[in-house]
Amino acid sequence: MRLPLRSFSIFRSLFSHRKQTSHPQRRGLSGVGMRLVQFHRHGEGGSIRVGVEQGDGGLGVVDLKAFDPSMPSTMRELLELGDEGLQCAQRALSSGQCVLQRSDIRLLSPVLAPEKVVCVGMNYRDHCLEQDAPIPKEPIIFSKFPSAITGPYDDIILPPESQEVDWEVELAFVIGRRGKHIKEEDALSYVAGFTVANDVSARDWQMKRNGKQWLLGKTFDSFCPLGPALVTTDAVKDPHSLGVRCLVNGDTVQSSNTDQMIFRTEALVAWVSKFVTLTPGDVFLTGTPPGVGVFRKPPIFLKKGDVVECQIDQLGSVINKVV
Repeated sequence: MRLPLRSFSIFRSLFSHRKQTSHPQRRGLSGVGMRLVQFHRHGEGGSIRVGVEQGDGGLGVVDLKAFDPSMPSTMRELLELGDEGLQCAQRALSSGQCVLQRSDIRLLSPVLAPEKVVCVGMNYRDHCLEQDAPIPKEPIIFSKFPSAITGPYDDIILPPESQEVDWEVELAFVIGRRGKHIKEEDALSYVAGFTVANDVSARDWQMKRNGKQWLLGKTFDSFCPLGPALVTTDAVKDPHSLGVRCLVNGDTVQSSNTDQMIFRTEALVAWVSKFVTLTPGDVFLTGTPPGVGVFRKPPIFLKKGDVVECQIDQLGSVINKVV
């Protein structure tokens, strides 16, 4: 399903055991707030382009490659340029040139084919409580295959292998520069920006099959809608004070705030970078609040024809029809 290509403006480190760090942090890469997108231009054979949204996402999109032919064609390549790439994007936005109308493009996920999709389990206290699970003392990390990523308005495909497909609205962030053993006080300087994710989950495969390993239940094709834009860190006032909601067929099923996260962005970057080198384009899904279908009484799962909308303040919405 393709819906109108628009972004919606709707609707601190570790939360719990430690005091929030008092170290000043450099936020973001370039120091400039933008909404970066990937898109296809209709009639161009599906080639990927990178753009910058005008305004808060309701206006046109500046085509970076049209503005400067030396610019890369994908978000991951743009992030690999570091400040140089983002500063060029800012110049393109400021120029007011090379603007495409929304009707001329199809928005894609803001990141495609990342090296990693890092996911965090049970990162909201109330989500732990709704399943009678203990509060984690350290982040619970799992992953999705990058092939699960789909666009902000693309369809969620119900696999015939599962009868228990569920929703999970999540704050996501994207790494902007390479790093290993990153200090928590430096972590935000490695984050390019934030976006909205739906960690679609086949609960039968997550909880009953495959030795109860989570990977297969989380990584069916189309099980990671992402978007609509990568909102750079400097454009987000406080990523840990954002309203988060999920609606199914217009009914609110999840409603919370990112201030309820147990492990925040800085803590997650520091923790995961102990084990692996983070690279530009890596995607983190930071966990879901309470209200998922599997823990309702009786459980509720997605069916064909449902429309799932995941909303996060300042970031926008992903809206996906289930087919």
